[in-house]
Amino acid sequence: MRKVEVVPHNPAWRQMFEIESQKITKVLAENLIAIHHIGSTAIPNIYAKPIIDLLGEVKDIAKIDQYNVQMGGLGYEAMGEFGIPDRRYFPKHNSEGIRTHHLHFFAVGSEQVKRHLAFRDYLIAYPEIAQQYSNLKRKLAREFSDDIEGYMDGKDGLIKDIDRKAALWKAGEE
Repeated sequence: MRKVEVVPHNPAWRQMFEIESQKITKVLAENLIAIHHIGSTAIPNIYAKPIIDLLGEVKDIAKIDQYNVQMGGLGYEAMGEFGIPDRRYFPKHNSEGIRTHHLHFFAVGSEQVKRHLAFRDYLIAYPEIAQQYSNLKRKLAREFSDDIEGYMDGKDGLIKDIDRKAALWKAGEE
């Protein structure tokens, strides 16, 4: 069971992302197109679980499985698709067993990549909606401090609403 904790934005999260990004780039160099900082730690001034979310865009998603040993050497656990088709998921924990990173790989151009980046960019562009999301996360973390599923379920409706608005916003932006 994981404790649900959200904390104020930490400017060091960006540097933590950069450090991991460089390590991952060295392992996946020829297959990697880009690594993005996603999730709440990528959005200024909102509360977040202190877990860095990284999204890697790759040329060939199937080839990621060939890097499981090297990724393990960086502290990441290979979990395969882990419930999302055409994804490769790697969580990372610190020496105390606390999760510190989520790494998701998708093929370049994937709808999942577009969705995650639109969500992040929309919340950065609309700080009042980001604060609404932040407030909900704080409330749910208090209510479901020992129930990650309840916490996630509580965010689902607002996330879907933001996803829908972000997709429309991104479509109008391009």
